[in-house]
Amino acid sequence: MRNFLTVVGALVVIALGYWAYSQNIQTQQAIRAVERLQRNIVVERERLAMLRAEWAYLNRPDRLRELVDLNFERLNLFPMTPDQFAVMDEVIWRPDTAPAAPAAPGAPEAEAEGMSYTSSRPEVPQ
Repeated sequence: MRNFLTVVGALVVIALGYWAYSQNIQTQQAIRAVERLQRNIVVERERLAMLRAEWAYLNRPDRLRELVDLNFERLNLFPMTPDQFAVMDEVIWRPDTAPAAPAAPGAPEAEAEGMSYTSSRPEVPQ
């Protein structure tokens, strides 16, 4: 009986050693994966910073003004005027996207202009 318990104890110790070793290997792999992800995050942040800097450089007002001046005739651009902008009360809302607040009195209706707005989204039962 004593030999049996010794053999069982030795097998349990071997099994626990194998389990501890496998856990150690899995932990090292997870640490390497985390380090790889952190390096990738640093690379992507640097890339994003570069893209933001490039975007800021390309959207400088003086550069855009020069591009507009160079291509004004070729693109048939028109100068912007204040009457090209609208107030939110002037927007004609579809029934399914109407704003929470009621429209101002005297706001134009879709039917008054002969327009019909329908939703391309399926009806959602309420």
